Amino acid sequence: MDILDLFYKGGPAMWPMLVLSILAVSVIFERLWFWLRILTQEKQIVDRILDAAQDNWELAADIAKQASDQPVGRFLYAPLRLTKTDAETFRLALEATAEDELAGMRRGEKLLEAVIALAPLLGLLGTVLGLIRSLRSIRIGDLGTESTAGVTTGIGESLISTASGLIVAIIALVFYRLFQSFVVNQVKVFRKAGNEMELLYRQSPPDFSNRTPAIVRENFTPPRKPGKTRLPEPPEPPNTAN
Repeated sequence: MDILDLFYKGGPAMWPMLVLSILAVSVIFERLWFWLRILTQEKQIVDRILDAAQDNWELAADIAKQASDQPVGRFLYAPLRLTKTDAETFRLALEATAEDELAGMRRGEKLLEAVIALAPLLGLLGTVLGLIRSLRSIRIGDLGTESTAGVTTGIGESLISTASGLIVAIIALVFYRLFQSFVVNQVKVFRKAGNEMELLYRQSPPDFSNRTPAIVRENFTPPRKPGKTRLPEPPEPPNTAN
């Protein structure tokens, strides 16, 4: 019995369950790729920024800016991009950025939670509908005869939807817990890196007052007011010799 045959025998509840499984698989692959890029580069980025901050804050800011495609890079670059900071502002920049980055790391969890809750219910619904369809064909006078042999087959087929719903929910639950453990680990990494960065700041505060601004306006001419724009006069005709 192939998978396609099992799918059709599972009943109408298999179609919404198929949609849920596709959504769950897409979220799982996207999150796996996301966490693979983070976990393989995170420690190196943190070590480079903290090592540079011990001697040169501008170099640390440049390294953090180059690593801004990673959450920990954006987290450490948030207080370094400010021109004037004190200890309280430095801490607030770290905390605000950490909240935003951790919220982005939880993307997709709500969808997995919905799949975990709905898949078993859809499977149970498919089983109930299959039992109703199978028991409807039973007659009291046919009990114990060969005509009721197909009823047991129908009951067995109706359980396919329940098994499918449990399989989808179990797979989604495994990866949901895995991603949650990654987020908890990131909280520890952010807290440790932020504390070390703040400690270095308190020991030797950076001075970014001489940093070149990102936007330099040179030779800026304000636009003319409407209604007072003067058109250039036409050139005089050249003097032609007679």
